[in-house]
Amino acid sequence: MGDGTIRHIGSSSDPPLSTSDDIPTLGVEEEFVLVDSHSRAAVSCAPVVIKGAQGVLGDQIGAEIFPTMIETRTHPVTTLDGLYKELYRLRAGVAAAAAEYGCRAVASGTVIVPPKGPIEVTDQTRYLRMATEYGPLVNGDQGTGVCGCHIHVGVADREQAVQLANHLRPWLPALQALAANSPFHAGRDSGYASWRTMRWAQWPGAGPTPLLPDATAYDTLVDSLVTSGMLVDRRMVYWYARPSEHYPTVEIRVTDVNADVDTVILLAGLTRALAAVLLADVRRGVPAPGVLDSLLRAAHWRAARDGLTGRGVDPATGGRHPAAEPVDRLLRRAAPALEAAGDLSLVRDLWQRRRVLGGGADRQREAFRRRGDLRDVVDLLTVTADRS
Repeated sequence: MGDGTIRHIGSSSDPPLSTSDDIPTLGVEEEFVLVDSHSRAAVSCAPVVIKGAQGVLGDQIGAEIFPTMIETRTHPVTTLDGLYKELYRLRAGVAAAAAEYGCRAVASGTVIVPPKGPIEVTDQTRYLRMATEYGPLVNGDQGTGVCGCHIHVGVADREQAVQLANHLRPWLPALQALAANSPFHAGRDSGYASWRTMRWAQWPGAGPTPLLPDATAYDTLVDSLVTSGMLVDRRMVYWYARPSEHYPTVEIRVTDVNADVDTVILLAGLTRALAAVLLADVRRGVPAPGVLDSLLRAAHWRAARDGLTGRGVDPATGGRHPAAEPVDRLLRRAAPALEAAGDLSLVRDLWQRRRVLGGGADRQREAFRRRGDLRDVVDLLTVTADRS
């Protein structure tokens, strides 16, 4: 399904996206760790925080596999300004509810200060079944879990969703590197920019999305994986991009949660614009790049290891390059859709700011170096109700 080449923006085959009608809708799910306000250790206060926040947020807040975690879900939006407002509203609601119960919500891909003892799985049938089926994959490392940022891009139908997931494959390591925000785990520096990626990769349904010819092939494969017992249900497809089982979207699951809302906007803006130009290819029948899974895994591993520093791996060739180069290439590829949406200037500015200030992993390590105290890292990542 293609020659393995990741086409750059500006070629004569790239059709213009001249109106906002070509730009998909957008939604974001964010997972947060809940910690004690004094010790900064993870605590099981999700049930009371969720109950306290639901009066304001309704079903936009929910439980996760451990009671040390919560998830928020924006409404679908059409603009990045609308996404800003949704994210701030949800975070303000979470921060206020957490403060009432002496805890904080923290935007980290991993638990930085471990809980005082083992954490039980959330008392829901699905999570209990996962704990029974997967054992230490769920209960290992004191049962602390990991937190991601899942970006949903609207599509016309399931067939289009599968084709878009195919086309997204070689671009996702760049988004992963840009979002890397989990160097610390359980009281130690992992040596990785995104330790969440490595923990997540242990799940049997995680990894690069298979290159599949159509929606029928996708559904047949997923049904077979569920029948085999490897997955407890279809929602356990943890591929880095997948058709949603609940919404008319493609869900991109490769990024860590980030404390800086500007970083979330940058990730979401790039992802949606990239999807828009790739959907134009899908509609014209352009085949997806036939990138090898082994090279994709190498690129994802390198992105998890180094984030925006060091040298990344080109998933098309296996060659090495400066870690930030794929983001530059992605920005060029997505530029027509960014311009059509009126987002090009904003996204360029946010990317330049990120290059200067460094990624989330860099800023976490800088905070730790000041005093050698992981509580400073947790404070850096604490979700607040203000827009500063």
